Amino acid sequence: MAAGERSWCLCKLLRFFYSLFFPGLIVCGTLCVCLVIVLWGIRLLLQRKKKLVSTSKNGKNQMVIAFFHPYCNAGGGGERVLWCALRALQKKYPEAVYVVYTGDVNVNGQQILEGAFRRFNIRLIHPVQFVFLRKRYLVEDSLYPHFTLLGQSLGSIFLGWEALMQCVPDVYIDSMGYAFTLPLFKYIGGCQVGSYVHYPTISTDMLSVVKNQNIGFNNAAFITRNPFLSKVKLIYYYLFAFIYGLVGSCSDVVMVNSSWTLNHILSLWKVGNCTNIVYPPCDVQTFLDIPLHEKKMTPGHLLVSVGQFRPEKNHPLQIRAFAKLLNKKMVESPPSLKLVLIGGCRNKDDELRVNQLRRLSEDLGVQEYVEFKINIPFDELKNYLSEATIGLHTMWNEHFGIVVECMAAGTIILAHNSGGPKLDIVVPHEGDITGFLAESEEDYAETIAHILSMSAEKRLQIRKSARASVSRFSDQEFEVTFLSSVEKLFK
Repeated sequence: MAAGERSWCLCKLLRFFYSLFFPGLIVCGTLCVCLVIVLWGIRLLLQRKKKLVSTSKNGKNQMVIAFFHPYCNAGGGGERVLWCALRALQKKYPEAVYVVYTGDVNVNGQQILEGAFRRFNIRLIHPVQFVFLRKRYLVEDSLYPHFTLLGQSLGSIFLGWEALMQCVPDVYIDSMGYAFTLPLFKYIGGCQVGSYVHYPTISTDMLSVVKNQNIGFNNAAFITRNPFLSKVKLIYYYLFAFIYGLVGSCSDVVMVNSSWTLNHILSLWKVGNCTNIVYPPCDVQTFLDIPLHEKKMTPGHLLVSVGQFRPEKNHPLQIRAFAKLLNKKMVESPPSLKLVLIGGCRNKDDELRVNQLRRLSEDLGVQEYVEFKINIPFDELKNYLSEATIGLHTMWNEHFGIVVECMAAGTIILAHNSGGPKLDIVVPHEGDITGFLAESEEDYAETIAHILSMSAEKRLQIRKSARASVSRFSDQEFEVTFLSSVEKLFK
């Protein structure tokens, strides 16, 4: 009897849910239609607003070209791409209006331009308008201790909305990797959209790290130790990769900075017909002015690391490898060696990382042989590279980085055996060695010892080969390939 009553209740419950199905479907459909109408209305208003903004004083319509780069005042390779891209476009389209969306509200436009000249030796030939965004905190990784990728991506949508409400461009280029802003500007703003991808937000390598339960900066140890959490995170990554592919495919033009990035973007975005490799611009000529000779400090050798103080750059690996080198006495007496870490700090989190690195060098007992140079001017950076014997780089799957500049300056590069350095940069030139690759602390320490044990003549030959190989990464080559790639956006 009880079983019969339960069966009757279950049937009644199913009939109840069935009765709600069609009304629910109608409500959802109505809401979707309303949303589409609202978004279409917003698009029409924005188009009207764009016409008012793009009309110049003489009554002619001016094309508005905007770059989305919330950290444009930072001193990394991504910022060099931004300023070189702007300079290239200004040469070809001098009548256009140029806009940069930035979250650097603590400085003004003139200070940003002066910073670009000081750090990269780049001066633009026409004015640039800066749209200052107040909600940049929404893309800070510190705001999302968990589900960081999702949090930052959703935050970028709100930041992009703030940008769009202040200025509606004709051409929108995301030059910092915020792919979730692309559909916003394309479908709501009615813009032609392009993207320059330095590093995919998620990659198949990241998926494999989680799948294989390996510890990494994006995969905490407590997750790797728990099979259930690893499975949940893997599902989350697969779902995120799918959505990332959808938003990325909205781009009309896609530029990537290396073969490694190209492979991942083709796999995720699936827009091979509009995707090109555009090697980032490196100030090759400025560094080629440095005379090639056997570098000498007084006394000994200088090891230089250049890169923003971000977790993925893996500066601790450099300090640990250097300490291992000294502790095992693989080279001559310690006073003859010095490691200098040069980089930019974007915020307080980066400054905290520098303090942690200082403590690490103290814990390992090498603090007197390790120096930190923060946000230094371009001329000072050039001086350090002119004196360095070895250029050190430790990021796993680095897309490009400072590696090329180090090679052009005449340092012997020692980079991580992955990503862009492995596939594009530290490769033989006409059969000759152009640098070295390593992975573990032991590898780095042994390779540094090997480089320092070489004769001056052998090191000089490697430097010459490295220099001969870097012409394909010059500013001039970047301008040609960049303008060729974005041409579709201006038709």
